[in-house]
Amino acid sequence: MHIDLPEKRYYTIGELARAFDVNASLIRFWDKEFDVLKPKKNAKGNRMFTPDDVKNLQLIYHLVKERGFTLEGAKVHLKESQKKTMDKFEIIRKLELIKTQLINIKNEL
Repeated sequence: MHIDLPEKRYYTIGELARAFDVNASLIRFWDKEFDVLKPKKNAKGNRMFTPDDVKNLQLIYHLVKERGFTLEGAKVHLKESQKKTMDKFEIIRKLELIKTQLINIKNEL
């Protein structure tokens, strides 16, 4: 899944919810469940996600929503082989980006 976010230092939970097309409550729930997500909280308690958190959130979304892992299965998968999973995820993400570019070129012809 390709998300379209501007280059920023911090993202709000609302921006991420719109980008992933999920409810903000799901992102809050994943924040509590997964240790790899560590958003900063401001004085009011609002969560501010860094670009690294966004990458981890993309990986969690890929495992849970696209590949059908349970939450416990995704946690175990991330703990056991996070480096290998991240490498595969990056390859998949780049190939999907190339695919969309090729489709756009084909449609322009």
